[in-house]
Amino acid sequence: MRQRQPRVHDEAHLAFIRSLPCVMCGDDTSTEAAHLRTGSLRYGKKPTGMGEKPHDRWCLPLCGRCHRRQHQGNELEFWLNQNINPFVLSMSLHAATGDHEAAMEVLKEQTHQVFA
Repeated sequence: MRQRQPRVHDEAHLAFIRSLPCVMCGDDTSTEAAHLRTGSLRYGKKPTGMGEKPHDRWCLPLCGRCHRRQHQGNELEFWLNQNINPFVLSMSLHAATGDHEAAMEVLKEQTHQVFA
């Protein structure tokens, strides 16, 4: 049985993520901090079940509609269908916490979208 790691809660990072536009559709009116549940040994992200949330560094900005879609099927396919590596993007945004300009550059580079 795998041991649960204590969750790291970072309200400043969550507020920062919610200040960014949705990485899928660009909506910047109702952004939510969407946690990644899927895991990746390569990036040091353990999978989390429905009863637990991962560390707050593993979250991305999504509008409510896109956030619901993220959890409706295969989460990794949801991201890869948009050519987004969610692990690299979430780590990059975590490193940019507090620097909106840097975060917008990260979003442009890693999502290949143009944000206002």
